[in-house]
Amino acid sequence: MPNGGDLLVQVLREAGVDTVFGIVSVHNQPLVEAVARELRFVPVRHEATAVNAADGYARATGGLGCALTSTGTGAGNAAGALVESLSAATPVLHVTGQVESRYLGSGRGFIHETKDQLGMLLAVSAHAATILDANAAGKVLRDGVMRALSRPGGPVSVEWPIDLQYAGQTVTGEQLVIPTPPQADSAQVAVALEALAAAERPVIWAGGGVTRAGVELIELLECWGAPLFTSNSGRGAVPEDHPLCIGNYATAPAGRALLADADLVLSLGTHFRSNETADYTIPVPAAHVQVDLDPAAPGRVFPVTVPVVGEIGEFLRAVLDSGRLAAVGNAWTQRCRGTRAQVRSAQREGLGDHAVLSDAVRAALPRDAVIARDVTIASSSWGNRLLPIYDPRANVFPRGGGIGQGLGMAIGAALADETRPTLALCGDGGLAVHFGEVLTMAQERPWLVLLVCNDGGYGVLRNMQHANGTHTYAVDLTTPDFALLAQSIGVSYAVIRCAGEAHEVLARAAALRAPVIVEVDLEAYGPMPAVFTPPVSVSTTGGDPR
Repeated sequence: MPNGGDLLVQVLREAGVDTVFGIVSVHNQPLVEAVARELRFVPVRHEATAVNAADGYARATGGLGCALTSTGTGAGNAAGALVESLSAATPVLHVTGQVESRYLGSGRGFIHETKDQLGMLLAVSAHAATILDANAAGKVLRDGVMRALSRPGGPVSVEWPIDLQYAGQTVTGEQLVIPTPPQADSAQVAVALEALAAAERPVIWAGGGVTRAGVELIELLECWGAPLFTSNSGRGAVPEDHPLCIGNYATAPAGRALLADADLVLSLGTHFRSNETADYTIPVPAAHVQVDLDPAAPGRVFPVTVPVVGEIGEFLRAVLDSGRLAAVGNAWTQRCRGTRAQVRSAQREGLGDHAVLSDAVRAALPRDAVIARDVTIASSSWGNRLLPIYDPRANVFPRGGGIGQGLGMAIGAALADETRPTLALCGDGGLAVHFGEVLTMAQERPWLVLLVCNDGGYGVLRNMQHANGTHTYAVDLTTPDFALLAQSIGVSYAVIRCAGEAHEVLARAAALRAPVIVEVDLEAYGPMPAVFTPPVSVSTTGGDPR
């Protein structure tokens, strides 16, 4: 008779999921057995990576990702990765085991039992639920899928007692109905239109909420002639070779100057994160139209004159169809185009030969290739800004700022679409956090280029310590011989020691259609002309860090 595993497979098929990431356990075997038989099960080495890979899969497909973990410690290991999915509102279904239903909450110390697992999952998920009745399992799972996929969405955790996983199920198909997001109030749209039409020097700031509204946003840019700033999350909704896309450069001197001279900002689905606004110090025009699905978002960071709550694509379509927006003056549009060139030129000067790495990555990969970036100097300096992104589904990075998640996200993205290469941009320190996933890469053999920038430790923190005039501490790490590592697991290896090697090495690596480790030997490559330190201010006096 079909059991809970067969039911899970049916629900995942209804959601369009064909690949699941996880670790098998005594408390999830029926689920893993069915998934491995009917879909593709990818056995990762750590539960956090199961969620990170499901997250990367979801971002690359624009759909749902799924992770299976064990209960107790296994679910706890997944919690940090769930924080990332929550930060990014990524639709992930995390199904974790649980002890037998008769022992739930008994506190007997049953194997893999933990105190208030559901409470822990509620803290790190958009929603969490427990299956308490085998007959209700399908309803709980489908409700979780719909909650994850409903916008703004986010990870949903379902804990499933092992006896109820084995219980017999009648498996039938259902049509998943995903609720549509709320439409903006027509009165709010009318007030916003008045403000937009009156602006002479407008700018647009787009966050992660625009990923489904790229068509409308491009049309608005070209109709209005206004420049586009993006957060890191908003990159790719408008291809970054568009002449009005300034990009993730609001804190650059030329970006700040443009914002200071603007008379209105239209912000779309953005958190205005601290590291992208110089701790909220960038100049924001007094006239501010803020559009977001979250009713609490308008005015949360910067004052807002016209709040609009609703779906961004529909709002932009209403603005465009109104016929009220005339093109801004040519002088402002040309100023914007000049700013776009200026911020990139200034950054290239500060990067020196490291800008060649960005150029080589872009030249080696097709436009739609996913570039999964861990938190490392290369990502924070050129990967998150200078490296052009042309599709929002190609823009994968830890929005919560956690180190060590890049390779797992890249594996998930690579297995979501094996018709083009995926790049994982990591540092040696971040890679070491989930080093075992190199074995997952070797085992599953995705078309994946693992680009490891090796400076022998936590380079970002090392630079901060140098900048503060202190001695370095806790930042120097033992790093493996990556050539021997690659040989030991049966994957190809290459090394870049200077800028002149970057294009050829990366082109050959991307052409292999297989996993490959490419090491950037940063000691041989040499430093950047401008030492990179993160845009983070830390108060040492207990006062306001600004």
